[in-house]
Amino acid sequence: MEQNDLELVSLTKRYGSTVAVNAINHHFASGSYVCLLGPSGCGKSSTLRMIAGHETVSDGSIVLAGRDISYLPPAQRGTAMMFQSYALFPHLSVKDNVAFSLKMKGVDQTERHKTALEMLELVDMIQYADRLPAQLSGGQQQRVALARALITRPQVLLLDEPLSALDPFLRIRMRGELKKLQRELGISFLHVTHGQDEALALADEIVVMNNAVIEQAGPARDVFNAPRTEFVARFMGGHNVIALPRGHFAVRSDAITITDPAASETQAAVMHVEYQGTHVAVTARMTGDQEVTALVPESTFFDKPRSPGDQIGLSWDATQLHALA
Repeated sequence: MEQNDLELVSLTKRYGSTVAVNAINHHFASGSYVCLLGPSGCGKSSTLRMIAGHETVSDGSIVLAGRDISYLPPAQRGTAMMFQSYALFPHLSVKDNVAFSLKMKGVDQTERHKTALEMLELVDMIQYADRLPAQLSGGQQQRVALARALITRPQVLLLDEPLSALDPFLRIRMRGELKKLQRELGISFLHVTHGQDEALALADEIVVMNNAVIEQAGPARDVFNAPRTEFVARFMGGHNVIALPRGHFAVRSDAITITDPAASETQAAVMHVEYQGTHVAVTARMTGDQEVTALVPESTFFDKPRSPGDQIGLSWDATQLHALA
C-alpha cells in the first residue's frame, strides 16, 4: 500500500434490518480521481459518509495510509468532505467560511485568513473574499465550499454529488475544473454521482454500486467498454443486452449495423427513431421480443431513412460481444 492509499475492508452499514452497504472491499490508489456511481439507494453515499466519519461503521474497516480510521472523529481522519448543498454559513464572509475549520482548531486570525486567501486563490475566488454566500452564483459557492474542504490539507477529498445543483453548462465547466485541481494537488478525490457522463468525464476509476455491493470497478474506459454484468451494461448506457443461445451478452449500440433484412440472419422491426445530431438512434424489436438500439451516423441513416414499422436487418461483429455474468 502506498503512503496515502485508501482501503475498505468488508465495510458494512446497517440501518436496523436494512443493509445499506454489504461487506464491500476496495482499494483506492493514492492520487486518483474515483467516482462511486450507481442509482439512488445503492449505498454509494452511505459509503462516502462512513469514510468521512459522518456515519458509524457497522462492520469492517476503513484504512487510510496504513492507519485504521474507522472510529476516529472526522477531524482526525485525514479526509475532508464537500457536501451536495455546500452548507456555507450565510452570515460569514467567503474568507471566514473558508477559514472556519482553522478557527475551530484555535489558529489565530492572521494565520487562518492568510491560509484562506491561499485556498481562494487556488480556486480563483480571491476577488470575492469579502462577499457573503448570498452574493455568489451557484458555481462560485461551489468553489468556496471546495476551498473550505481543501484548507485542512486532506489526504482524500470526498465529494457528495457536488455538481447536481448546477445548470448543465456550468456543470460541464466545473467538471474540467475539478479534474484540473485534482491533478494539481495530487491527492485522491472520491466523488459520488449518479450521472454516467459525469463519471466518464472525470474518473480515472469508476466503482459501480448496486443493491449495497460493488458490481464492477476499474478504469472508466474498461467499465464502459466491457461491462461484466447486465446491470452495469444497462446502467452505463450505450449498450444492448442480447440473449443468445450461449448466454447473455452486451454489445455497444454503435457496434450494431443496420442492413437489408433480406441479407441478414437477424431481422427486426423499427419501433422508434431519435435524431441525436451527428447520429441517429434506431430502436428495433428482434424475434423473441428483444429490443435493441443501433446508433448509426446520421449521414448513413438519411441515405435510406427508416420509420416505425419498417423491417431491417441487424448485424454485429462477434468480437464486440461481451459475455455477462
